[in-house]
Amino acid sequence: MKKIIYQLLPRLFGNPTTRCVKDGTLAQNGSGKMAHITLKALHQIKALGVTHVWYTGLLQHASQTDYTSYGIAHDHCAMVKGKAGSPYAIKDYYDIDPDIAVNPAKRMQEFRALVLRTHRAGLKVIMDFVPNHVARQYHSSHCPQGVRDLGAGDRTDVDFSPDNNFYYLPGQQLTCQFDMQAGESVPYIECPAKATGNDCFSAFPSRNDWYETVKLNYGVDYQHGHVCHFAPVPSIWHQMTDILLYWCAQGIDAFRCDMAEMVPVEFWQWATERVKKQYPQVQFIGEVYNPSLYRSYIHQGGFDLLYDKVGLYDTLRAVTQGQQSAAAITHCWQGVSDIQEHMLNFLENHDEQRLASDYFAGAGERGRAALIVSSCFNTNPFMLYFGQELGERGMDEEGFSGRDGRTTIFDYWSPETLRLWYDEGHFSFRHLTERSRQLRAYYERVLSFAANSEAISRGRNFDLMYVNYDNPGFDAQHCFAFIRRAKGEIVLVVVNFSAEDKHQRVRIPQHAFDYLNLPQGDMEATSVLDGGTIVVHLASDDCFDVIVPAYSGVILQVHG
Repeated sequence: MKKIIYQLLPRLFGNPTTRCVKDGTLAQNGSGKMAHITLKALHQIKALGVTHVWYTGLLQHASQTDYTSYGIAHDHCAMVKGKAGSPYAIKDYYDIDPDIAVNPAKRMQEFRALVLRTHRAGLKVIMDFVPNHVARQYHSSHCPQGVRDLGAGDRTDVDFSPDNNFYYLPGQQLTCQFDMQAGESVPYIECPAKATGNDCFSAFPSRNDWYETVKLNYGVDYQHGHVCHFAPVPSIWHQMTDILLYWCAQGIDAFRCDMAEMVPVEFWQWATERVKKQYPQVQFIGEVYNPSLYRSYIHQGGFDLLYDKVGLYDTLRAVTQGQQSAAAITHCWQGVSDIQEHMLNFLENHDEQRLASDYFAGAGERGRAALIVSSCFNTNPFMLYFGQELGERGMDEEGFSGRDGRTTIFDYWSPETLRLWYDEGHFSFRHLTERSRQLRAYYERVLSFAANSEAISRGRNFDLMYVNYDNPGFDAQHCFAFIRRAKGEIVLVVVNFSAEDKHQRVRIPQHAFDYLNLPQGDMEATSVLDGGTIVVHLASDDCFDVIVPAYSGVILQVHG
């Protein structure tokens, strides 16, 4: 079965607030809770073909909300992005964020209930592991007895020591290029300054830097020639591996590892071996953007999956926007053909602009062709972002993030499509617009088929583009075609990225018949997207005809 991952942010999922205010507080705008992710909601998510849920923002992170009454230290507002804060400015690796608990005092119990509920629904649980950086005021109040807090015992009089958890700028005070007081009674003071999370080794980070975070030290002396000090093993390697093992014991099935390429591959090799020795089924998903690093992070670092961002995502975005030919898709899979099974495809996540936003496709329906290619072209997994299947546009001006086509991760907010789906806790589709219901039904048909089809999830693949470039009956600028084959099943796919329906005549070369062991002649096929039945003619000396709807595709399933 093909893996289909559903990413959701509990802070936003299930938040019933109907009238949020820009830059609003928790009291004004509210927050979704883990308890809002009910068994009914999980079954509706699973109906999309989903196998895994990635809960983004579970770990306690820096926030402007006061939780001191629960024993959580105050975060200086100058060092927090937005009222809610970034889920990637981790404040305590061993604790759950209080925002997403109905009773913050029982947040770990509510988290364990969520894991059990997710597993009961037949889904696996993914959580974030953020290894490269932490919040400026990191302090764990929930670490197991005997665990040393990050930074405890560091030498702050040197810029680097392999025994330090952080990098320091001795004698320099942190001086951000903006208001360091941010309405607090006193300005934020950090002396000596620590290096910022995005490898900014300066005491003067800008607003464009990850100023609210500090870089963790894995034994690489970046300021003196990138010299590596891996023997003896740096203490941070032990500390971070212990954190992974702690969450494995809580029932986590996989970790999405934030900015994995900013952490040396040698650490990943060391850590993943130890984790998988105790928990063989646990998987690691890496955020790696540099294609030259893909193979080392898979083969040496132990990663099961890596983002296919700069390849397939960027290409499908360009094709959807009419900036590239559909023929460019072929180059993507050719570049990663040897590691294709390790690439995670997606069209949205928390970092990217929404498909339906004004900055991408302008409407969710215009991303349907890209959806088919991303989810069906190969056996590797596909990921979607909550609300993507409803056409969520991400065009709100929530606060810190602004109107940028993304759904905020920094603010307390309630995205409209998700709120309509939540429907006062009942998770009903009745209040969704007809447009959202139709788009969701389309996603369900495509993704449930992708997850369960033997040809899509396990079968061989044949790209038909190279024999159709000179075909006058095929529009290689706007259309893309391929065949999938497994024992007893053939799947023919043609997609259309243009705004007009296309009558396409598609060639299939003899090589495809030989490679996939395809029969020739007239065959009855089921149209996956509309349930109809048609007869297709497959022959190496002829073309098969198909009408491909605008911004969509045709998926024909032949049994035999």
